[in-house]
Amino acid sequence: MRIEFPSHFFWGSSTAAAQVETASDHQWKGLKAADGHVFQRTTDHEKRRSEDADLIARFGSIYRCGVDWSRLQHAPFEKFDPQVVQEYRDFFELLQKKEVGIMLVLHHFAHPTWFEKKGAWESEDNIPMYLDFTRQCIKHFGSYVSYWNTFNEPNVYAMNAYLLGNFPPRKKGRYFIANRVLKHMGRAHEIAFSMIREKSEAPIGISLNTAWFEGTNLLGSAVALFVRWWFMHRAAEPFRKCDFWGLSFYAYMLFDPFPIDAINGRQKLEKMQIPHDRMWGYRPDRLLSVLRYFNNRYQKPIIITENGVCTNDQAFRIQAIKQYLHVCHQAIQESIDLRGYIHWSTWDNFEWHLGPTYRFGLVHVDFETMNRSMTEAGLFYERIIKENALNI
Repeated sequence: MRIEFPSHFFWGSSTAAAQVETASDHQWKGLKAADGHVFQRTTDHEKRRSEDADLIARFGSIYRCGVDWSRLQHAPFEKFDPQVVQEYRDFFELLQKKEVGIMLVLHHFAHPTWFEKKGAWESEDNIPMYLDFTRQCIKHFGSYVSYWNTFNEPNVYAMNAYLLGNFPPRKKGRYFIANRVLKHMGRAHEIAFSMIREKSEAPIGISLNTAWFEGTNLLGSAVALFVRWWFMHRAAEPFRKCDFWGLSFYAYMLFDPFPIDAINGRQKLEKMQIPHDRMWGYRPDRLLSVLRYFNNRYQKPIIITENGVCTNDQAFRIQAIKQYLHVCHQAIQESIDLRGYIHWSTWDNFEWHLGPTYRFGLVHVDFETMNRSMTEAGLFYERIIKENALNI
């Protein structure tokens, strides 16, 4: 069966500055990941911008990315480094010539060490520092921006930094601090929204991580219900002021009552015959439930800002693209206002606390040479974009 997408539907791909540029003075630098790699050299993107721009242009009209706050601003309220500003402007101009617009993500998990030392998002006093960064981004990069994300997945940041302890500052079990962090990010988002709107007509939103949570028993169901509430309702509420909801979706999470993922519980998933990638259970149909929830609750346009699978198997990645896009098409048929789809990720990168061997890229990266090579899944996605349609 062939499915076609509306003429106004847009396509893209995504990376994060910290995951593709050599680590600068941010809080992830030097972290030893689960696969043994150290967060330092990632993919040499800052040395390969022209080559990477050619790849980006093959994957749609929107490139979702960020800039490295710690490279741009060396101290609170300091003017941006003019050389780094020009480097990014040159790159954005290169993409503009290729008819690729930018969805600019202002905060994607990484921020300067000086911001971290001051307590980062734990302290309300630090919000003006982020707003100054936002102001200067508007000034220097606003003319290239087609869409804004003030924050990437604040729920993932708060959960991993203050509940699970996977992200810096690796504080585990700090539920009330996690909620405070969300509150401060939400306040920063509201003010940044107004600041951007004064200077830019481009739509403004965030990217919120979504997942589907289920229990394997009565106690697991209770845990899943609470996590679903916290992750997709409690964490979303501070960011209601938006032009669109950017949603990322990857995971089908089971609880027994402890979480079962493919990183630590692969054998459990296989025993239950649950399909999975290298990180999570795999149920693309559950994305439709998430899209219905956000459409009904907030009645705002939706953009899939991240979606993909962690795998080395290109056939599986192609299958996942087909199945997820089938769900997106179903949502559009149900009159859900889904505007676009942005795949994660453009090329393999450094997967935060797990390391570069956890691959999501449409383009393969050899982490010894940093050479890029197009994958079968990348070619498949490129054909979908050209045709605005696919066979399922």
